[in-house]
Amino acid sequence: MALVVLLLVMYWTAWQGMVAIWLRSETYAHALVVPPISLWLVWRKRAALLECTPQPDPWMLLPLALLASLWMLGDLVSANAATQLAITAMLVVTVPALLGWRVTHIILFPLLFLFFAVPIGESLTPILMQWTADFTVMALRASGIPVYREGLQFVIPSGHWSVVEACSGIRYLMASFMVGSLFAYLNYRSTWRRLVFALVAITLPVLANWLRAYMIVMLGHLSNNQIATGADHLLYGWVFFGIVIMGMFFIGARWAEPDDPVPGAGVATTAAVAADVRSPWPVAMAFAVLLLVPPLVMTRWVVTADGAAPRLSLPSMLAAGWTAGSSPVLDAWRPAYVEMTTDRQQTYLGREAAVGLYVAYYRAQNGARKLISSRNQFVDSADHRWNQLATQPDSAVLADRVLQVQAAELLAAVPPGQSERSRLLVWRYYWVGGHLTSSDLVAKLYIAWQRLSSNADESAAVFVYATEGRPGDARAQLQNFMRENFDQIDGLLLQAAASTP
Repeated sequence: MALVVLLLVMYWTAWQGMVAIWLRSETYAHALVVPPISLWLVWRKRAALLECTPQPDPWMLLPLALLASLWMLGDLVSANAATQLAITAMLVVTVPALLGWRVTHIILFPLLFLFFAVPIGESLTPILMQWTADFTVMALRASGIPVYREGLQFVIPSGHWSVVEACSGIRYLMASFMVGSLFAYLNYRSTWRRLVFALVAITLPVLANWLRAYMIVMLGHLSNNQIATGADHLLYGWVFFGIVIMGMFFIGARWAEPDDPVPGAGVATTAAVAADVRSPWPVAMAFAVLLLVPPLVMTRWVVTADGAAPRLSLPSMLAAGWTAGSSPVLDAWRPAYVEMTTDRQQTYLGREAAVGLYVAYYRAQNGARKLISSRNQFVDSADHRWNQLATQPDSAVLADRVLQVQAAELLAAVPPGQSERSRLLVWRYYWVGGHLTSSDLVAKLYIAWQRLSSNADESAAVFVYATEGRPGDARAQLQNFMRENFDQIDGLLLQAAASTP
């Protein structure tokens, strides 16, 4: 118990951050009931646990050290998923380390159930949104309804529809998997039945969400948009999901297996117990040291950077005659980035071309303010002004190097009174302490190295973008702009990193 308290106290920020996500995010609201359910599941096994003699396992100190390293790495790059997964795994590892594998085997599922409390899995949202859009469009066309699709948005004769984050089904999936796993554990004894039902609990909500999206669109279409287009949209979805889950439990209960008989109280001789008992203190002391070291190292070795905004400005003129100006289309777009320390945006005109430049600068990053985050996107899924059609890697050939970028094609909504739709090509790359990359993972590793080597985390997301007229025009404009101005942009970021208020 003392080690559990120590784990809670020393890693309080990570635990607090986890609970904060449970409270603010509907996607992870189910995690609030995970700890009490896990405790109840352990309580159900109290008779079997009373027969066990604790057998500390010093070998479990090795995975604890690895988990502590994972927590440190996650803390360095402000990766909430890594730190929260690490502390939950530390809590689980405490049982075999101090009580032994016999105790662990008895309460293995309650221990593993704790991982449902870790708020991870949001990275699946874009994939699930894409799958939902694919199925909905396919089903509508199979129903004889013509569909014009652009990314996650599509138009049918009766109106305009789009797949947003709430339509991804991630909430259904997580809740179903958690409840389905619990149902399988309580109702089945054989491992294969439990695994099969858990697989069904993962697959069924995905399929059900596809059908839900299709039925919502059909209800709106057949009712001339009188129903399923407002708040009832969400209500119908949850009602349908509830019916599906109840049906899954009803069918699964037909193959329920009786509980194993509760073992009787065994009688062990004092000599046998004494011979079998190992002192837990050496392992407990080593465990406590491993829990204490990472937070102390991070506190004393890695100094949090000053969060004051840097002096960052975009000049009125760049190289080769690129001059600050304006463009109605380019000025109207900016990436869906949040919690940056500071940002700057400017449109530059040159050689009968216009290119936009946007810089989101991050300093003193933490769990909420960080460069690499699922909240930072080219276009927010709920933004109906711009539609993201495709995203793919690309490269900019500069004077002395090839710069890898992430390219996105964006299509604007039709302005009132106009018939043409603006199309943008956007390039994005990360600048981390002078290092360049288009990879989220590599950027995180650069941030970790920067914090370890210099106690700083200066980084930025740089966007350059241009309107697409004829195919290839925008890419050629961005190539020219970056070839002529990359060095100056890089110099501005280096100056910002060295600046203080």
